[in-house]
Amino acid sequence: MRAAWVLPSLIEGSGGHRTILQNVQYLIRKGYECDVYVEDKGEVKNSEELRRQAETLFGKHDCRFILGYDIQGEYDIIFATAWFTAKVVRDCNSSAVKAYFIQDFEALFNPMGDGYILACNSYGYGLKPVTIGRWLSHKMQTEYRTPSRYFDFCADRRIYRPLPEAKKEHAICFVYQPDKPRRCSVLGIEALGIVKFLRPDVKIYLYGSNIKGNVWFEHENLGIIPLEKCNALYNKCEVGLCISSSNPSRIPFEMMAAGLPVVDLYMENNFYDMPNEGVRLAHTTPESIAQALIEILDHKETAAEMSEAGKRYMADKDLEHGFEQFYAAVSDMAARREPAEPAVYDRSYTRPAVSADVVMDEKLAEQSYAPPVIVDNSLFGRLKRIGFIRKSKLLRKLWYKLRGL
Repeated sequence: MRAAWVLPSLIEGSGGHRTILQNVQYLIRKGYECDVYVEDKGEVKNSEELRRQAETLFGKHDCRFILGYDIQGEYDIIFATAWFTAKVVRDCNSSAVKAYFIQDFEALFNPMGDGYILACNSYGYGLKPVTIGRWLSHKMQTEYRTPSRYFDFCADRRIYRPLPEAKKEHAICFVYQPDKPRRCSVLGIEALGIVKFLRPDVKIYLYGSNIKGNVWFEHENLGIIPLEKCNALYNKCEVGLCISSSNPSRIPFEMMAAGLPVVDLYMENNFYDMPNEGVRLAHTTPESIAQALIEILDHKETAAEMSEAGKRYMADKDLEHGFEQFYAAVSDMAARREPAEPAVYDRSYTRPAVSADVVMDEKLAEQSYAPPVIVDNSLFGRLKRIGFIRKSKLLRKLWYKLRGL
């Protein structure tokens, strides 16, 4: 069996690319030959240089890396992996099964407009979806009438695990990626600012991006760190904050596997994959997120219960579990077997949202808490404010490209 994968250009630290390549490697383990076609943005010169880049960023893989989208040869199945690759797969001249490996509702990566609508259109191209998590599969079936398969959010439990020797700190870690709007970095920083104001002794760790951003309170920005250091961070913190507004991230599940209680947003994208225990979903205000974090920080018994519940939930969700689910879906698609009937998924998270209470509001009012206005002082932010980007066609095209349009 031969499979082709059509990928966006490689990005350092990208969990999405890491997930794709892990599943590519699993298909190879099962006897597939896999070719990985990667978007040519002029960053590498040829396929050999692309292979070296992939190895540097994500380790060795046994697939063939090909620069550009000129899909040649015969395949049994071809995967789109991002909304703008779906059209490439739809239009390629091949009798292969055309599939769609979906990790996010990518329309939400864009402002409402062309980018949003074009991404939505990609779900109606007739490709066969296999999604990470149940929410996206639910969405494909209920909103786009496309029968869909899914595999669970899992964690590499050789990496993400409790470390008995780890020394706990009175600390929070936050996945801070201001270059990815779906990560809601401003919302997270405002919430952490409230926590730091009310609990000055709490240490704040930021990680996930080399962008420093505008953070006015004391913190430590670790940047992009190796996976093993992520696990060490989860073991020394008391609670983790990870926000993803376009699908759950894999990170909360990795945090739970390490025994770290998690806070995320009370939004539909989290209702179908997050467990009731091990996680607290907060209303989308900074005050509510701060309250969820403080409740875990202040109540050691609650934190301990959440830690144990998270470990139990992830006990049977090693990567191999997800790989097997994915392989079963691919086998059905390659054999052109349709799902028996559209699945109906129940919500897995049924708790009410954590919402800021009167006490929180009164404390902030009494102490005259006034967070600073967060301004984008990056080069593009400054140029955008003075209107220079609007006046320069080249910079405008670059700006839209960076925003994913």
